[in-house]
This record gives sequence, C-alpha cells and structure tokens, in this order.
Amino acid sequence: MTCCEGWTSCNGFSLLVLLLLGVALNAVPLVVNRIDEGQFRHNPISCFEWWFPGIIGAGLMVVPATIASLAARKRACCNNRGGMFLSSFLNALTILGAVYCILVSAQALVKGPLICQSPDNSTASCEFSLDKLGMHPESLDLQWFSKGSCVLPNDPNSPPVNNWRNDTASSGSKEERYKTIHFSVFVGLLLVGGLELLFGLSQILIGFLGCLCGVSKRRSRIV
Repeated sequence: MTCCEGWTSCNGFSLLVLLLLGVALNAVPLVVNRIDEGQFRHNPISCFEWWFPGIIGAGLMVVPATIASLAARKRACCNNRGGMFLSSFLNALTILGAVYCILVSAQALVKGPLICQSPDNSTASCEFSLDKLGMHPESLDLQWFSKGSCVLPNDPNSPPVNNWRNDTASSGSKEERYKTIHFSVFVGLLLVGGLELLFGLSQILIGFLGCLCGVSKRRSRIV
C-alpha cells in the first residue's frame, strides 16, 4: 500500500466517524423537541436544526466520498489512478456539504435559540433561504449565551409584569437547557464541518498525487 492509498483509507474512517457524529448532533435537538412537545416542529429549539446541517451537509453529502475512500482498504476502486481521481472528485461534494454545515452552524450560533428571539418560540422566520446564511465575523459575539436570561415578555399590555417574572422564573431551567443544547450542538457541528473540510481538501490533493504517481503495483496483483 502506498502512502496515497494509506491516507485515503485513513481518510475514509475519519469521514465515517465525522458523518455519524454530525447526524447524531443534528438529531439531538429534534429528539428533545419531540420529547418536550410530543410532536416535531412545534416550538422547536431553533430553526437551524431543520435545515439539517449535520444530516445532509455533514452526513449524506459525505457518504459517497467515504465509501470511495474506504474502498482503498478493500483493494477496490481506489487502487488505480482512475479510482484515485474519482475519490478526489467525490470529495468536492464533501467540501460543499462541509461548507454548508459550517455556514448554518455559524448562523445558528449568531442567532441563538428561538426562545431568545421571541417569547412564544415563533417559527415565522424559519423559512429556509441561502440568503440568510450570510454573516459578519463581528456578529458572532454569543451574547444570548453569555448574558443572563434572554427571554423577553410577550406583550407588555397583556400579562402583568409580576406574572411574567414568575413565568420566567418557572421556565428558567428550560431556557438554560435549550441554550446549552443549542450551543453544544452547533459548536459540535461547526467543528465537524471544519474537520470534514480539511479531510476533503487533503483527499483531493492525495487523489491527484495518486493519479500522477500511481498506486501500489503489488496490491494490484493481489486477487
């Protein structure tokens, strides 16, 4: 096995672990919402887990490159120059998925959970749009996480202030739990996307080196 094949095989295992981790992280707020509310998409923790950055971006879009890379260990398609080129080509899809995961996760960290944006967890702004993925680095201040309570009263003219304060105190544990879940999930997805991006770029480089230098002749003779 040449160094190109060895790195491709290692890359495949790494991507497999990362895509499983990405899917698991994305599923956490969905499962919590299902347990708390008894149904999906009713008062979700945030909009962004429904954009599936871990399930689609860091998950499904990484599967083709993962299969191709793992094939190197099985003496299959990656043990020839065409296979190495195919592996590089498929990792372009990995890079796109990783970038999508990074952008959605970064935007989720900027906005925070819905409980910090509207008192009733309104999903009115949850429509998916690529235009919403644009952000400025200075906006990533995480004030919704670092400061105290981020819950705002519904309407100053409807419930009395004292009642709102009592409601806020009773729901404080829920707010902290949602903030912790949101922060942990999307920081994790941000790291997963970043690592997948690095592995995808490195595999493209290794694939082109494999195309230029060739693969192990000894391995190609083994049946």
